[in-house]
Amino acid sequence: MKLFEYEAKEIIRKYGIETPKGVVVREGDDIRKAIESSGLTPPLAVKAQVLVAGRGKAGGIKLVNSVDEAVSVSQQLFKTPIKGIKPSILLIEQAVKHDVELYAGIVLDRAERKPLVLVSKYGGMDLEEVAREHPEAIIKYYVDPYKGLRNYEARILGKQLGLTGKALSSFENFLQALYRAFMDYDAELAESNPLALLPDKVLPLDLRIIIDDNSLFRHTEYAATEKERLGELSEREIAAREKDLAYVELDGDVGVIGNGAGLTMTTMDLVYEFGMKPADFLDVGGGAEAEHIRDAVEFVMSDPKVKKVFINIFGGITRADEVARGVVMALKDLGNKAKPLVVRLTGTNEEQGREILKEVGITPYSDPLEALQALKNL
Repeated sequence: MKLFEYEAKEIIRKYGIETPKGVVVREGDDIRKAIESSGLTPPLAVKAQVLVAGRGKAGGIKLVNSVDEAVSVSQQLFKTPIKGIKPSILLIEQAVKHDVELYAGIVLDRAERKPLVLVSKYGGMDLEEVAREHPEAIIKYYVDPYKGLRNYEARILGKQLGLTGKALSSFENFLQALYRAFMDYDAELAESNPLALLPDKVLPLDLRIIIDDNSLFRHTEYAATEKERLGELSEREIAAREKDLAYVELDGDVGVIGNGAGLTMTTMDLVYEFGMKPADFLDVGGGAEAEHIRDAVEFVMSDPKVKKVFINIFGGITRADEVARGVVMALKDLGNKAKPLVVRLTGTNEEQGREILKEVGITPYSDPLEALQALKNL
């Protein structure tokens, strides 16, 4: 469960951390009244509340120099999709003058079974970009989950960023508060990017928290607003949810269908390895029946940007004959709207599945690498 920026900042304030003064407005609110009653004075930052990364680069954050401009920009942002998502909530904040932006975040390292603290002097950029261009600039520190992040550990990380004096103490307090919020809210991620460095303190200009879905029974105040959060999904992702499909839209042109999240993610990696780009992640899950496979294939082929489809099935509780029937049903329903596809099929009832597919002119592969080479040659 991704939290909106304003919600994450509400949480961090509970731990005594200062954030920029701001007000939340929703579509239909009296924006001018909200700004004036909150005591905000220009310059201001008008920020679309959408649950996607890179909203600033996509035009979702605007700096304004008057209340009139704030009202006009807010009205425009409500009408402007940010990476395909039209915001229904805005956060209008006091703009903060600063010269240096840091990064501070905590993620759950499942392999190590520990929280991992990441800090960097290169805030305001994508962390992936920093990792590629300046890997040495990302400082990593594993936290002992039994002891927690202690004062001196946070202070050492601050010193490694070159902080001193009051700014160092402020950073120490912020990082410990971020860690406590990370643990208290069962988070998978908690980060501030950018974290502004001011002469005597640090100030989180942006804040992200992602709560583990499995813990939402402990955080029902956020689970209850799921409908409002559908704004984080594209139109196709919302449509997929209605069809009970585990689907994530991507920007490539190869439709990807697999059974099991691990296999599907590996399939996406292999598509990249063969010089192609996946258009989606679609996991049909274990034990999928023919009707569910049909829905998945039809849904992926209905994407205008998809040029060809790769189906990768390793059958255990998922029966290969059910998969094959579903594929045949989809191709029959789609008719001449069907797109080229390659199928890799192994596992339970494999021979029956192969015979069903061969009847409609599809020869499935056993080796996924051979299948991907065939896909590339289409």
